[in-house]
Amino acid sequence: MIASMSVQAADPGKGKALFQQNCASCHNVHKQVTGPALKGVEERWSDKKLLHQWIHNSGSVIASGDPYAVDLFNRFNKQAMPGFPSFSDGDIDDILAYIADESTKGGTTASTPTTGGPTTGGGEESGNNSLLFGIITLILAVVALILMQINSNLNKLAADKDGVATPEPIPFYKNKAYIALVILLLFIVGGYYTINGAIGLGRQKDYMPEQPIFYSHKVHAGINQINCLYCHAGAEKSKHAMIPSENICMNCHKTISEYSGKYELYTAEGKKVNGTAEIQKLYDHVGWDKTSQKYTKPGKPIEWTKIHNLPDHVYFNHSQHVVAGKQQCQTCHGAITEMDEVHQFAELSMGWCVNCHRTTKVQFADNKYYSIFEEFHKQVKEGKIDSVTVEMVGGTECQKCHY
Repeated sequence: MIASMSVQAADPGKGKALFQQNCASCHNVHKQVTGPALKGVEERWSDKKLLHQWIHNSGSVIASGDPYAVDLFNRFNKQAMPGFPSFSDGDIDDILAYIADESTKGGTTASTPTTGGPTTGGGEESGNNSLLFGIITLILAVVALILMQINSNLNKLAADKDGVATPEPIPFYKNKAYIALVILLLFIVGGYYTINGAIGLGRQKDYMPEQPIFYSHKVHAGINQINCLYCHAGAEKSKHAMIPSENICMNCHKTISEYSGKYELYTAEGKKVNGTAEIQKLYDHVGWDKTSQKYTKPGKPIEWTKIHNLPDHVYFNHSQHVVAGKQQCQTCHGAITEMDEVHQFAELSMGWCVNCHRTTKVQFADNKYYSIFEEFHKQVKEGKIDSVTVEMVGGTECQKCHY
């Protein structure tokens, strides 16, 4: 970190708390996760004020055409960073001070996110060298074949010089041993990529489709503090969280016909959004006339595009996780209160779910439902174990999700 750019009065301790609460789900100081590694972040920006603006509202910096911002946006699959307009400049300086302090330490920081599975995406320090290893292996195999052919020719020349009759060496492309070896290598490489492709089939991490109406979770759930369950009432009562009906929207928007918030709206591509025009789209769908304050024509459903999809053979119950499991929405959906356009935060794979079950603790004490696990109760009381995880009560059995 450049000394001239660092802020001496900043508090790394406070910055660490802010980082872990707001940034750790997407960033790590030493390695790339959903976003780039943050070590040396101030050096990469030409102007510290621009970095502050990026953290406040990345879409506005992209829209300004700043070369580094646009390049960063493109390298990470055009996935816009959520804005943090509530941060003061002092808060940002505290976070940068923590990053600078953590950058002097080796390895990974303790703020590595624990709620997400493996991450993907372009950018710096990828860490996936399988393609490089594959290319090197192929080159070495070709070199080995050439050397074997040269050795065969040299043996024949030596034998001819000594007057020993030897058969003409078989060209490598007609040699059955070479052909079998090449086929075996192709089979292994092809199988590897086929299996990897099959495992990733249907995965849609970072999927962010364009919706018919620009709906900002940041404005509704973040800035205006609307509880998730007001719109997604099914999340604590049923298997599905449910997409809210237009009537839920109109409970507020019968009176709120204009967007007057100070927070500026931008798409992931950096295009500025007219909030009032988006509200009018809602009125057009439900047939509401804001002048006469009544419905004047038949409504038509808003065709929202579903983002989070699980295979049909997977059983997942929202209420079980929200009510019994006491899980927050952010565990699976990421920093939803900071998203303008929602994207799939986690890969939602079987491995991701199983790893969560292996580490998530259940409310075991004073819970009569778990009275059948007397041995665990005894071990907790005796101090042999400090907690009971979902896995310990059968949370990783196949029948829990597939039956």
